Amino acid sequence: MKSIFRHVFLFAIMAGLIVLVGQIQSWNVALSILNLCLISAIMALGVNMQWGYAGLFNVGVMGFAALGGLAAMLISMPPVHEAIAAGGKGVLFSLLILIAIIVLSVFIYRKISFPPVRMTLVVIIAIVGFFLMRSVLDPATAAIEKVSPAATGYLGGFGLPIIIAWPIGGILAGAVAWLVGKITLGLRTDYLAIATLGISEIIVAVLKHEDWMTRGVKNVTGLPRPVPYEVNLQNADWFLSLAGRFGADPVTFSSLFVKLCYAALFAVVLLIVLYLSEKALRSPWGRMMRAIRDNEVSASAMGKNIKARHLQVFILGSIVVGIAGAMLTTLDGQLTPTAYQPLRFTFLIWVMVIVGGSGNNWGAVLGGFVIWFFWIEAEPLGLWLMDVLTSGMDSESALRAHLLESAAHMRLMTMGLILLLTLRFSPRGLLPERS
Repeated sequence: MKSIFRHVFLFAIMAGLIVLVGQIQSWNVALSILNLCLISAIMALGVNMQWGYAGLFNVGVMGFAALGGLAAMLISMPPVHEAIAAGGKGVLFSLLILIAIIVLSVFIYRKISFPPVRMTLVVIIAIVGFFLMRSVLDPATAAIEKVSPAATGYLGGFGLPIIIAWPIGGILAGAVAWLVGKITLGLRTDYLAIATLGISEIIVAVLKHEDWMTRGVKNVTGLPRPVPYEVNLQNADWFLSLAGRFGADPVTFSSLFVKLCYAALFAVVLLIVLYLSEKALRSPWGRMMRAIRDNEVSASAMGKNIKARHLQVFILGSIVVGIAGAMLTTLDGQLTPTAYQPLRFTFLIWVMVIVGGSGNNWGAVLGGFVIWFFWIEAEPLGLWLMDVLTSGMDSESALRAHLLESAAHMRLMTMGLILLLTLRFSPRGLLPERS
């Protein structure tokens, strides 16, 4: 009973803070924070599966979120037919060459038992295949990027509803997680962290530099929405009637309505992921994963395949992060490869899990809300605090001007303070894992 009261109390405080922002600042700001909190909570659930369930230290969250964003763009954007005609066949042929290289390398690795010969042949195939693939891919991509580079310069996508990209983003992230896990799982914790961080940086670097696929730093804008556009709502009679019933300005009300539609979609996804996560955690599978996390030697002695189970949960967590990454790109309405930074998409998510309570799904959700709320509100709160503290100073004071300018940089200090206080007074998080 005490645990349930603690859950309800903390979530009620969080809801009250969002309502307070709506009353003091604006409901547009409050709903924007709510939507990003919902997406952050889903990402935190994915990381909690890997760390809280199995103790896997994945520092490559950013890469899997970026793959979800890539899926959103590839699924939703219409194809650029001129670019496809210019270099589409070359890209497809180079992809077939890559698949042939992988298949041939695996075949030789399995069929030849003498290690020196086996490795020599695999290296030769990889080198020759790489140069062969590039000889086909480079002219094709150059031709694609020359097709109206200011507006397109890339192949485009499939032109499907963007909501389909959410599960596709999860599948893409899961597929890459399988490949990454086959290589890195089994490494010591610190080596696993270094490997996953490096691989995520490689993924983001590919998105930044392969213009034929993502337009690189030029960004892909204007992604279709799964919710109505404000302009269309403002011209719809039913919406004008609804706005009149609430006595609201149609322009402002249309913006709030769109954000509420996003919030409803994101909340449904969060509840589904949370429900499945709770069912998994309380199942025999979940108890087995926690037993492996707590003592791998004992679990292995009981006949459990540690590496296979680690791979399983690594893929599941990455799928959830990929779904959240696709949702975030949907909300933004554009794919911006340069926006994928470790601070936002890896370390901030880790702080959410730690503050919320590692191993507790509800704690991960709460941590997502708490950290993202204060990440956004740290700047206006900092400006208000500095304005109060310096109110007695001369308006021309250089110190006052410096303090007010520095208030915008209080985010990192705020995150550090929250993390420090949590670790001091609640080391297992706001909602600790129940033993």
